[in-house]
Amino acid sequence: MDTTHIPEAAARRLKRPLALTRAGMVAERGARAFWPLATVLMLGIAFVLSGVLALMPDRAGQVLAGVLVLDAIMTLVAGLRRYRHPSAAEARARLDATLPGQPIATLGDVQAIGAGDAASRAVWAVHQDRMLARLSGLRAPRPDPDLPRRDPYGLRLIALIALVSAGFFGIRTQPGDLAALIPGAPASAAMAEASWEGWIEPPSYTGKPTLYLGDQPPGALSVPVGSRVTLRLYGKLGAIEVDESFSDQPPTEPVPTRLFKIDRDGSIRIGPERWEITAIPDRAPRIAPDGELTRTIAGEMRLPFRAVDDYGISAGQARISLDLPRVERRFGLAAEPEPRDPVVVDLPMPFRGDRAEIAEVLVENLAEHPWAELPVRVVFTANDAAGQSGDSAPVEVVLPGRRFLNPLARAIVEMRRDVLWTMDNAPRAARILRAISNRPEGLFPKEVQYLKLRTAAATLEDPALTPEGRDEVARALWDLATEIEDGSLSDALERLRRAQDRLSEAMRQGASPDELSELMQELRDAMRDYMRQLAEQGPSEDQPDSGGEDGERMELSMQDLQAMMDEIEDLMRQGRTAEAQQLLDMLQQMMENMEMAEGQQGAGGENPGEQAMQDLQQTLRDQQGLSDRAFRDLQEQGNPTGGAGESGENVGRDGGQGQGESHDGTGDEPGEGGEGGQSLADQQRALEDRLDNQRRDLPGAGTPEGDAAREALDRAGRAMDEAADALEGGNTSGALDRQAEAMEAMREGMRNLDEAMRREAQNQPGRQGQLPGDPGDTRRADPLGRAPGGAGSAATDSPLEDTEDVYRRAQDLMEELRRRSGETDRPELEREYLKRLLDLF
Repeated sequence: MDTTHIPEAAARRLKRPLALTRAGMVAERGARAFWPLATVLMLGIAFVLSGVLALMPDRAGQVLAGVLVLDAIMTLVAGLRRYRHPSAAEARARLDATLPGQPIATLGDVQAIGAGDAASRAVWAVHQDRMLARLSGLRAPRPDPDLPRRDPYGLRLIALIALVSAGFFGIRTQPGDLAALIPGAPASAAMAEASWEGWIEPPSYTGKPTLYLGDQPPGALSVPVGSRVTLRLYGKLGAIEVDESFSDQPPTEPVPTRLFKIDRDGSIRIGPERWEITAIPDRAPRIAPDGELTRTIAGEMRLPFRAVDDYGISAGQARISLDLPRVERRFGLAAEPEPRDPVVVDLPMPFRGDRAEIAEVLVENLAEHPWAELPVRVVFTANDAAGQSGDSAPVEVVLPGRRFLNPLARAIVEMRRDVLWTMDNAPRAARILRAISNRPEGLFPKEVQYLKLRTAAATLEDPALTPEGRDEVARALWDLATEIEDGSLSDALERLRRAQDRLSEAMRQGASPDELSELMQELRDAMRDYMRQLAEQGPSEDQPDSGGEDGERMELSMQDLQAMMDEIEDLMRQGRTAEAQQLLDMLQQMMENMEMAEGQQGAGGENPGEQAMQDLQQTLRDQQGLSDRAFRDLQEQGNPTGGAGESGENVGRDGGQGQGESHDGTGDEPGEGGEGGQSLADQQRALEDRLDNQRRDLPGAGTPEGDAAREALDRAGRAMDEAADALEGGNTSGALDRQAEAMEAMREGMRNLDEAMRREAQNQPGRQGQLPGDPGDTRRADPLGRAPGGAGSAATDSPLEDTEDVYRRAQDLMEELRRRSGETDRPELEREYLKRLLDLF
């Protein structure tokens, strides 16, 4: 390749890449020629560093050294014969081959034809410029010694591993050992006759590395307690003196291997070298609670804790024992308890990571244990790998149990606790269970539950009752209580009502925030399921779909309910349970009114049961109107400057103060007690008499549902009688409470009557007439004249009847909404909800 004509600019670009290429070729050819020599040298150095000379006889060491030297000479000569130094032309050719078109060779060429033609020279110049431009990406090629093909057995790698191992772990060869390889040299000193190696291995749980004494300069060393020391002597025994202060009975004769454990401060001496050992003590682990105990409605206990150790916690337990001095010894707990072993549960540990300091939460459900809801002492224990343990101070808590909100279930669980406390309580618990179930009508959701309870009571009365039998009864009582508490929640409306009752009862019992949050979520889920069921049911055949407006109303209604539930949850979180309970009662009243609208029936073709239902509905509305008038009287008592029936915010239908139209459509004139001049107490007596006549004429006698309806209406009559007495005595507040009880009992009776009518219709062939909610029922029954829905549906999207009476009722309803929204003493949330209703309708 001629380079005399290469332009100067190209030569400058080629200078550095050419130098690197030539150096790479030198390294490449040198590695190919001299890798055997490097292998022999690495083996020889590893031989020296490993200290093998101190262990081999002189003759064997001389032979091995001679072989290594001879191999080194041979491989050196062979390498020199194979090596060929690369020339500059070879480097240029190697570099030029890495670019397309070989631009370096092209730049060295001269124009042979057409040199005198200007056009030809111009073309040649363009060609040269293009070749020069290709040099911009010029890079020196990487050397490729191709050693794996020349050393298929990897001898060079074996020698390299031997060299590295000897360098890190060899005991070194002393100068005297090398001199001993020379024939005729004097024998080496004591190390030629004997050598040693030793290491200190800390316990594995410490995570500390092993210390090789040969690499440690004499002086002070600190190692964990429990570290094991291994000393090995080679050559002539007794040539090296070993002394240590850790063995209780050191060997009297020299031994090749000595093993001992460091359990205290001491020293180790090997020949002239001495190490002062400081034993680092392993402290016992420390553990303590790290927060307050929390619980869930199902009785799950959550108690955080924190544990610390030098090297890590290996395991832990929590020991729970009864704190008998703090137990309130009354009723079934007055007797001496049967001895029970403490409850021991394992503490949760992290699966990976450092355990020197852990912060975890003990999560356990001991709701079924006999000590549930009783004072206990919890002691945490932490263990480390060294077998040491540490205990926390006792934590005095009340062992969480499942919170039963149903009174019957709560009573059953209490009797179960008493018989588990001691078998001496069995007769007493049996008597109480029989007293509870003496009148089972309306008390047990299912008859089989009553039979289970009576069977358990009979078993407890058996004089031959054994502890095993007692435990079986306790298991049965627990299952019965949970069945009664949970109930059958298949119906969305029943589930919603139960969720409201459970939340209300939990607030009265002073449940924890976590439990209230759990119950609030249950209420949200039940409300969402109920509203979804309403939406899925859709309009009936005689109620055509009204389009997007009804969907918007349903959506807005769900938003209103969601806002009320959010407000209830905020109040509970702030500890304002009284206000939260008031909003919850309002929400429950709204859902019950919706249920009543579902169950109302039409006016045409009634059978006796339907007529009885309509009469009861009218009585309930009259009772509601009477209760509202009593409430207005109570408001007016707080306005001493106004006359009877006057209140600055009691604006009647005609716009005058203290007068207007009542709920039943009759007017209350100023100064009169009510209808026809009757007092509120007389009107309450009249309603009581009307309800008594309706109860006597009620259908469904002899059926469980019919009897339950009569019993509920009987309770309503007694509550009305007490309300009338309170009104006569001037106790308007007490009368309002009794009237609320009467309305609740009437609603329960109407639900039972509706169920009795459904069962009777199902059992009759060729049913005459239809029940509310049956397919094809076109009768109008709700207060606005809309069709009743089936079970779980409220046909609220149906239009009003085109009758004058319906329009009058709708106008009355709007007037009542406006009146209540203007009463400033009502809660702000209720007034906002009423205003939203007015905006919608």
